[in-house]
Amino acid sequence: MTKFLPFFLFLLLFSCSTSDENFPSPPTTKDYQDLVNLFHEWRTFENPPLLDGAPDYSAATFEKRMPEFKKLQARLLAMDTTGWAVPEQVDWYIVWAEMNGYDFNYRILKPWVRDPAFYKCLWIYRSDVPAHEGPTNHGTTEIWTYDFPLTEAEKERLINDLKIIPSLNKQAQGNLTGNAKDLWIAGIRDIRRQSENLRNILKQEGVENHSDLVEAIQAAIQSTDKFAIWLEEESKTKTGPSGIGKENYTWYLQNVHLVPLTWEDEVMILKRELARSWAALKLEEHNNRHLTELVSVESPKAYDELAELSAQSFMNFLENDEIVTVKDYFEPALRVHLGQYVPKETRNFFWITAHYDPRPLYSHFYHWFELARMDTEPHSSEIRKEPLLYNIFDSRNEGVATAVEEMFMQAGLYNDNPRVKEIVYIMIAQRAARGLGSLYAHANEMTMEEAGSIHSEYTPRGWMKTEKELLIFEQHLYLRQPGYGTSYITGKYLVENALAEYARLKELNEETFQIKDFFDHLNSMGNIPISLGHWEMTGLGEEVERLGKSTEF
Repeated sequence: MTKFLPFFLFLLLFSCSTSDENFPSPPTTKDYQDLVNLFHEWRTFENPPLLDGAPDYSAATFEKRMPEFKKLQARLLAMDTTGWAVPEQVDWYIVWAEMNGYDFNYRILKPWVRDPAFYKCLWIYRSDVPAHEGPTNHGTTEIWTYDFPLTEAEKERLINDLKIIPSLNKQAQGNLTGNAKDLWIAGIRDIRRQSENLRNILKQEGVENHSDLVEAIQAAIQSTDKFAIWLEEESKTKTGPSGIGKENYTWYLQNVHLVPLTWEDEVMILKRELARSWAALKLEEHNNRHLTELVSVESPKAYDELAELSAQSFMNFLENDEIVTVKDYFEPALRVHLGQYVPKETRNFFWITAHYDPRPLYSHFYHWFELARMDTEPHSSEIRKEPLLYNIFDSRNEGVATAVEEMFMQAGLYNDNPRVKEIVYIMIAQRAARGLGSLYAHANEMTMEEAGSIHSEYTPRGWMKTEKELLIFEQHLYLRQPGYGTSYITGKYLVENALAEYARLKELNEETFQIKDFFDHLNSMGNIPISLGHWEMTGLGEEVERLGKSTEF
C-alpha cells in the first residue's frame, strides 16, 4: 500500500482545498529526477530572503512567500511514486516531511515570534548531530569552523558573519510578539551567553591585530547586550504557556519527524522505560553486590589513563566482536571527544558517569562516527547528503546513539567489568525522565521548571542534582523543539523494533543473522528517520503507512 500513498495525499490535499482558478493543479509526474530537481528548488526557497543583511522572518515576508511554498508542496504531492524503488520513495517522504516542517513552523511553532533563543547567532562548537539542535536561524556564525590566527580570507568571512548579528537583533524586537513565558525567560540566558562568547573571540590569537574585525565584534556585543536588556524588560509582561499542546505535538511527530506515535504513546513508552531501567539497575546492583564497586577517578592523570584504556576497549570491541565495520575515520572521530578531568563539584550528569567508566558515554558518541561518515562518505542521494531540516534526524541520530548504549552492553562490552552495566541503566533512566517531563511541558500540564523536577528527581543516585546548567539546557531545548526530548528513548524503541524485524526476516528466510550486517545497513542509509530506515531495510512499510493517515491539510 505504501507505494500509492504520495498520490493519495495529493488527492486529499485538493479535495480539502477550495477552488482557485489562479492555482491550477500541477501535472502528475512519475520521474524520480523531478523529485531531485524539486528538492533543490525547495531548499533554495527555504532559505529566506534578506532584510538589512539578515534573514527576514517578518510576518509580511512569510505571508508574501506562502503562495510559492504551496506551489512547491503541490508539485511534490502530485508525484506518482508507483514503481519507484523503496529508497526513492523514502527520499520523497524526506522532502514531504521537510515541507510539513516549514508549514508547521509557520502555523504553530513560530520560533521567530515565540522563542528568543531562535535569534542566537553564535555557535562555538559543532553539534554532535547533523545540524544544530532546536530551531535555528539561517544567519549563524560557526566559530568552530575557524582556525585562529585567521587568514585574510577567513577574517573577511568572519566579519561578514558577525555583521548579521546587529541587524537580526534589531529585527527580532519587531518579530518577537509571542507570549510564551518559559521560552521567553529561558531564551534570555542564550542571548546573554552569546555576548560572553563574543567577548571571548576578542581573546583569540591574532584578533587584536585586525581593527576591522575588532570593530565588528564590538558592534555585535553592543547589539546583543541591548537585545538582552530589551528581552528582560519584555519578560515582565509574558504570562502564556510555551507548549504546543497534545494534538499539535502528535501531528508534528507523525508528519515532520516521521515518528509513528502519538503524545499518549510516547508517555506510555517513556514511563515503561523509566520503570524498566530503575528495576534493571536494582537487579544489576544485586547481581553485582559481591563485586568491587566502581570508583570515580579524581585526578587529570587518572582520567587520561582511564579514557585511553576505555577508548581502546571500545574500539577493539567494535572491531573484534564484529559489531560494525570500523572505518579508518572512526577512532580519530572518537579521540577528539575523549574528554578531560572535571573536578567533582562541577561535573554534570554525563561527566559524572565518565569519571567512573566513559565507555557508556563513548557508546553514545556513535554520533561522531556518523558525522565523520557524512564528511568523508556523503550519501549518494542528493536528498540525504546534507542534514535534514527541522531536526527530522532526531529519531535516527539520538535514537541510535541511545540504543547502542544498551545494545553494546548486551553484546558483551562490559564482560570485563559488569558493574559498568549499572551506568547504562542510569543513563537510560535519565533520558526517560527528562523526556517524560518534556511531554508534560508540551501538553501545558507542567511548566519548564516542573518538567525539570521529574528530570532531576527520577534520575538515579541524585546525579542530576549536582549541576543545574545541564538541566536548564536540556529542558529548554526540548520545549523549543517538540519531539527532541523524547527521541532518545522513542528512537531507541524504533531502532530495537527495526532490529527485531530485520532479525525475524533473516530467520524466516533461513539466513544467518549478523549484528554487523544490521549496523552496516543502517549506516549506509544515511541520517534519515528510523521509520524510513526500517522500511528501506526490511521492505515493511506499515509504520510509514500510519504516518500518511495522520495527515491533515
